Amino acid sequence: MMTADEVAPFFTRANGDYVFARWERPIVPVVFGVDDATLATLKGAIETMVRLAGHRMAETDAEQGANLIVFFLRDWDELLTVPDLDRLVEGLGPLVAQLAAEGANQYRHFRLEENGAIRACIAFLKVEGDLAELPAETVALGLAAQMILLWSDTAFRNASPLALADGTAILRPDVANLIRAAYDPVLPVAAHDPSHALRLAARLGRALF
Repeated sequence: MMTADEVAPFFTRANGDYVFARWERPIVPVVFGVDDATLATLKGAIETMVRLAGHRMAETDAEQGANLIVFFLRDWDELLTVPDLDRLVEGLGPLVAQLAAEGANQYRHFRLEENGAIRACIAFLKVEGDLAELPAETVALGLAAQMILLWSDTAFRNASPLALADGTAILRPDVANLIRAAYDPVLPVAAHDPSHALRLAARLGRALF
């Protein structure tokens, strides 16, 4: 079981701020740029992750229609042609230029409720290089793991949330247990005080498989 000192880095950003958030409203995904088979794989991974968290999905979000919006693309400039996307992602033009300059292959933009909970997630995946070589199941599981909580920008910089078991990608047990603990109804939907890591660590024992 992880200690609070081991939990905290998952939600401590590069600037030192502790920022935790989970979904409060049901998750409603919509996916662009994939075939039907990949769409089914992706939605299956999201459903599995939502069940793990003990959260909910829905057919529609009354205010937004969909609140988990995923784009698969071949070139970052494709995002500039999506109607009204700049209304969802502020500063889209400079962001696209930055992602291209950094050689990034994925990016997630979170929008938050007034109480700090996750309101929406817009995810971009550029299918090239290493990402293009991965099985669809692995890409889907990785995306699902990283959208279910507002992780630190450095949480998975040096280690993926996934692991291999007999050649198949699975969610790392420590990450899975952390997700389940994070959705404990006793915990707040959002937190900025590092002491939250103590409360989260205390619940990890209950979340063990």
